[in-house]
Amino acid sequence: MILGESQALSLCLSFRKTSHVRLEWGGARVRASRLRERGFVIGEKHRKGVSGLTLPLTLARWPGTAVSRVVLAVAAVGANASLCCGVMGRLLTRWRTLPVLATCSRHLSGYVPCRLHHRTLGRGKHLVLSRMFQPQNLREDQVLSLEGRSGDLTCKSQRLMLQVGLIHPASPGCYHLLPYTVRALEKLVRVIDQEMQAIGGQKVNMPSLSPADLWRATNRWDLMGKELLRLRDRHGKEYCLGPTHEEAITALVASQKTLSYKQLPFLLYQVTRKFRDEPRPRFGLLRGREFYMKDMYTFDSSTEAAQQTYSLVCGAYCSLFSRLGLPFVKVQADVGSIGGTMSHEFQLPVDVGEDRLAVCLSCSFSANMETLDLSQTHCPVCQGPLTETKGIEVGHTFYLGTKYSSIFNAQFTNIYGKPSLAEMGCYGLGVTRILAAAIEVLSTEDCIRWPGLLAPYQVCLIPPKRGSKEEAATELMGSLHDHIAEALPQLHGEVLLDDRTHLTIGNRLKDANKLGYPFVIIAGKRALEDPSHLEVWCQNTGEVVFLTKEGVVELLSTVQVA
Repeated sequence: MILGESQALSLCLSFRKTSHVRLEWGGARVRASRLRERGFVIGEKHRKGVSGLTLPLTLARWPGTAVSRVVLAVAAVGANASLCCGVMGRLLTRWRTLPVLATCSRHLSGYVPCRLHHRTLGRGKHLVLSRMFQPQNLREDQVLSLEGRSGDLTCKSQRLMLQVGLIHPASPGCYHLLPYTVRALEKLVRVIDQEMQAIGGQKVNMPSLSPADLWRATNRWDLMGKELLRLRDRHGKEYCLGPTHEEAITALVASQKTLSYKQLPFLLYQVTRKFRDEPRPRFGLLRGREFYMKDMYTFDSSTEAAQQTYSLVCGAYCSLFSRLGLPFVKVQADVGSIGGTMSHEFQLPVDVGEDRLAVCLSCSFSANMETLDLSQTHCPVCQGPLTETKGIEVGHTFYLGTKYSSIFNAQFTNIYGKPSLAEMGCYGLGVTRILAAAIEVLSTEDCIRWPGLLAPYQVCLIPPKRGSKEEAATELMGSLHDHIAEALPQLHGEVLLDDRTHLTIGNRLKDANKLGYPFVIIAGKRALEDPSHLEVWCQNTGEVVFLTKEGVVELLSTVQVA
C-alpha cells in the first residue's frame, strides 16, 4: 500500500505468521508493534492458517503526509495463495467505503484479483522461456535412448527435433507433438488454408473411423492390404482408421440428390490425422503411423473443367512451397492404389529422401523413377540426359475421373436437365511431413532452421546474466518487448523472453541457435551505452548487427507472420 506522493509506504504481508508482517516507511523498516501504535490491527491466525490484516475506520495520519493516493499490491505464496487473494479482495471492498479514501476511489475501481506465481522479469506480462514445456535432450546419447536403437536415428530432422524438445516418442511411428511444434504446425495450416481458400476451397472435417462397407465398394479394403489399420466395434462391425477419404467424401456428395451443374465445382478439403500401419516406421515425422494430412477432393461438371481445376490446385501447391521458401520439384508419378489417369508428386530434393527422381536439366521434364523404364537414360521430351536424385514426397495430386463417382453414384443435373457423373480429383499434402522435411532441408547439422513463416516464435530476447556487469540493462529488454508489442501488433505472441538469467548469455545463445528463432536480440555490453545498442542475430542469414531500440523495431517491421 502506498500513501502520499513524496514518501513511499510499502506493506508486505505473509499469511503464515503475523511476525512476517512488516512495514517500510521512507526506506526504514517499522516493527509490528509500531504498526499497532499507528492504528493498524494485526489479527491472529484464523481459518486454515491465514492471518488477517485490517485498518480501523479512521486511517492513521503519518507525520507530514496527506493521504492522496492508495495503491494495494499483494504477493501470495504457497498453498494459501487463493485465500490471500480472497482476503485482500474483501479488504478492498471495505476500504472503498472509507471517507478518507473517497478521493482515490478511481484507483481502486479497476482492481481485479489475480494470482502472481513469481516476481521475476517478465512473469505474467511477457512470454517467458522458463514456463515452456520443452523437455530438451541436447546430448546425442540421450536422444538415442529415446528411440531405443541407434539405427532408428537416421536423419537430421529426427535427431534435431528430439534434441530440442519439438517431439517425443510415444510408440513406434507415433510422436507427441510438443508446444513449439504445435505452434509451427498451426502456422503451416493457416498458410495452407489461405492457399486452398484462395482457389475456392471449402473446409470440412470427416470422421477418422470409416466403415468397411465403403472400402469394400471400391475394392480397396483388400487392395490396401496390411497398411490399413482395421478394427471392430462391440457389435462386430468393421472399420478402418482412414489413411485417405475418397470413399467417404464421394458418399457424402452422392447423398445430396439435388446438385446442379451451376453449383460446381466443389473443392472440399480437410486437415486431419491420418493413419497407416507402416511395416517399419522411420525418420521421425517423415514416415510414421499417425500423421497430419491436408486432403482435398474436387467435383467438376466435365473433363475439361476437372483438368482446369487440377491445374489450379497444382498452381496453389507451387505457391505454397514458394511462400515457404522450400526448393521443390513437380514430377510425374504413378497413380498407385488411389487410381485415376494422371498423377504428380511434389518433391523436396534431399539425400535422405526415399523416392528416386529423374530430372532433365535441359527442359522442365521430371518424373519419379517408378514411372520410367529402368533402361531409360534420356529425357522422353528433349532427349537430353536424365539426372537421378532423391527426394521427400510432400504433396501428391490425382485426376480421378469418374472412378469413385460411378461407384457411389455421385451425380449432378447437367445443363440439359439430365443426370451426369461428377469428374473428380484428389490432392494431398503431408502437413507434418512438410514440417519435418523443411527442417531436413534448411537446417545445419547442429541447429534447426525454419521457413520464416513457420518459426514457432519470431524473436527471442536474451537479457544479461543475473549479477553481471550488464545487469543494469535488464529492464531494457522488458521495455523493448513492450515497444515491439506497441509498434508491431503483427508480432503479438511472437516474442519470447529467455528469463533464465542464472545462465550466461553464451549458453542461452547456444540454445536459441539450436531452436532456430529467426531473430535473437541480446542485451550485452553495448546495452549500457548512451544510446543503448542491442546485439541482433539474424539466424537465417547469419548476420549480426548492433541496433538501437528504434533500429530493432524497424528491422522487425519487415517480418511476415502466418
